[in-house]
Parts: sequence; C-alpha cells; structure tokens
Amino acid sequence: MFRVDVDAHIDESEATWEYLDDGARRFKPVTLDPGAATVPGDARPHRLWLIDGTIRLRRWRDDKRTGTVRATRELLDVEARVRHMDELHVDVQVLYPTLFLHAFTARPEIDVALCKSYNRWIAKATDKSRGRLRWVAVLPLLNIDKAVEEVRWAKDHGACGVFKKGIECGDRAASDPYFFPVYEEASRLDLPICIHNATGNVESATAEGSGLGGGMVAIAAFSALVEHGVPDLFPKLRVGFIETGASWIPYLYADLVAKKLRRTFLPIDFKEDLFRRYRFYVACQTNDDLPYILKYGTEDSLMIGTDYSHADQSAEMQALDVIEQRAEKGEIPASVARKILDDNPRRFYGL
Repeated sequence: MFRVDVDAHIDESEATWEYLDDGARRFKPVTLDPGAATVPGDARPHRLWLIDGTIRLRRWRDDKRTGTVRATRELLDVEARVRHMDELHVDVQVLYPTLFLHAFTARPEIDVALCKSYNRWIAKATDKSRGRLRWVAVLPLLNIDKAVEEVRWAKDHGACGVFKKGIECGDRAASDPYFFPVYEEASRLDLPICIHNATGNVESATAEGSGLGGGMVAIAAFSALVEHGVPDLFPKLRVGFIETGASWIPYLYADLVAKKLRRTFLPIDFKEDLFRRYRFYVACQTNDDLPYILKYGTEDSLMIGTDYSHADQSAEMQALDVIEQRAEKGEIPASVARKILDDNPRRFYGL
C-alpha cells in the first residue's frame, strides 16, 4: 500500500531567507540571543525571530520528544529525512511550514518577500528527494495579485497544494470574495487549498503561539465555505482541513443542518453528499471515533498526518501505523484504511 503523510512540517532556518530579492534583504528575519528568550510557564529553552520589529517564537526542538533531529527538521540533510521516512514506512510526506502558521506582519511588502523566499527555498531543497518530499506553497495574501502570481510559480516548481489559514488578512473569513482570485487560479492549476490549524491575526499570534485557537479558526472556515456556497462557485476546487482532527464533523452536521442550511434552502444532504459534492477532505487524528465519523459520508475524504517535527497535541509519529492497526482490529474496514492512507491523499494532493 502506498502511504502518504498528509501533514509533516519543517522548521525554517537562516537558509530559508537566502532567496530574498536584493531589495528585500532588509526584511530578513533575525534570530535573537537564546539567553533573552523567556516564555511564561515554559522552562524549556527557546529562540526568537525578530520580524518587522516584532518578536515571534522560534522553538528549540528536543530530539527525543519529537523523534527527529535538526538535520531532518530543517532539511539540512534531505537524504537523512528520506531514510527516516523509510523507517516510518512513509512513501510521501507533504510539508507544511512552521513560522507561517502564525501571522507575523501586516505589511504586504514583507509578506511578499518572505513567502517568495520560503517557496524558493523549499522547492530547491525538496528537489533532492526525488518526489518523496512534496510541499504546499505559502502565499502573500496581503497582496492578492502577488499571491496569484505565487500560485503559478509554485505549480511550475513542484508544489502540490496551497497553504491557507482559516481567517487572515485581518478578519477575512475563508468565504470572503477577496480570496476568490486565489481559489480560481488554484482550481485552474489543479492545486488544493489546504486550510491548516493556524492563526492569521498579527495581534493574537504572540510568541507563546496560538493554542487551540488556530484549530477553531480552521474549523470555522468549513462553516463559512458551506454557508456561502463557495465550493459551488469553483466546481473543481478541492479544500482540505489539516491538523484539525475530524471529531468536529458530527457537531457541524447538527449546527449547519439544524440551524443554517434549512434557512438557506441549499439542495444538499449534508450527511450523505456534502464532502463528496464540495470536494472537502479532512486530516483525522488517531483518537478520533472513526466508525462514528464515517457515518457522515467521509469515507472518501479522510486522511492522516504525523505532524512530523512538532510535539503538540496533534503529533503522532506512528499515526499511519495506527490506522492500519485499527483496521486489523476490525474497528474500521481495511478498504477504509487504504483510502485514508493512500487513495484519498493522493486524490487530494494530485500525487
């Protein structure tokens, strides 16, 4: 069985900013002295990024806790990362950023500069993996025209998706027409929109991180897209909800159907048709009640990721193995396990 880790991460490093345009080098993030870093209630060592005059967290990673090493986390040794994937029986990892999970500036010119440098860095680094490491593009959404240009560049250079926060550019929801040019271009180029657990408000993206807020925001994007019928406007666009788990699906069934969809008279049976009709995909977690969630028409939509290199509530290095084990125990059909590990992620990312 082909196995896809749909949510793995990298840690940005000084090398990430080597692709800044000459005129944008003044925007390069600077790492502050670790001795100056303190995070309330957390005794572990930390580093900080200084970006646009604001301090953002740049974590130290514990090798034992994450099950990774710096060379694989920062793509300093791509071959080592691929060997680790072999040990985990993972055929492809889809890579998401770390810094970009939090908004770090309200200035479009800085957004453009750092997004472009990140995309060029990761495209170059993953090229050495011979297709084993794929990546999603980060977009400078504070400048929508530049964001559309970046979608095109990313497609031409190996991206398999477009990263997006549930709410960003201030308080713009995922259903805001402001983002439609990106949705249109991503749809045309057969790239999915990947709405990841993240925070898009600069003021709330503090050095301590987003806590559970980023996940709630990503889930809110689901409701916004459905209520406004956005998938109907882009009938080929795929949308994924990444690092959100899937346990919220039954709740939103009750919320959307009982409170909202009946009022808007949308001709859709949420429980049977919504995920298929709207081409929605969800990265579940190993502790989700999958037999129950599968009753909501999600068999062709569920996927799984490890959160590789991170060490939070979503991280599970053996996540793909756990799905196979649940099938072996009879908790879910073997055919469903295959879809979660293979068929669904390959369809979603166009692999």
